Amino acid sequence: MTQAQSSTHFIAAFATGGLLSLMVLFNGTLAAYGSLFFASWVPHLTGTVTAALFLAVLRPKRTEATRPPLWVYLGGVSGAVTVMLTSASLNSALALSGTIALGLAGQMVFSLFADMRGLFGLPQKMPSPRDYTALSLIVAGSFILIFLGGAP
Repeated sequence: MTQAQSSTHFIAAFATGGLLSLMVLFNGTLAAYGSLFFASWVPHLTGTVTAALFLAVLRPKRTEATRPPLWVYLGGVSGAVTVMLTSASLNSALALSGTIALGLAGQMVFSLFADMRGLFGLPQKMPSPRDYTALSLIVAGSFILIFLGGAP
């Protein structure tokens, strides 16, 4: 991998965090005007339309000739539940920053566990002291943001 490719991946991953915050904000606002189910249904419908347009225009080739395992199709289920949970959290005292901070902490905990156990076909990798330090900083930052974050 070249330095340019590495930089592109880094920027794309960082931008994804911003898009995730926007998504949580939009979905939480939908939930405030409707329901958690409505807040999950609308983005999945618009996402389906957007993905279909991208597929029609870009016509990507399959990277693998074999079919993926059936469990990978459950991503939409976890996505729907995630939208409902973040929408509920956003419309609580946690607000956007607390919801995103705790969500990041939850992602780190699950990711370290999945790596450690080799879940879903991942190569098994034991967390290093650096991983635990990063997790501790994320959890500590989440608590500082939520409990010492400023005006009520």
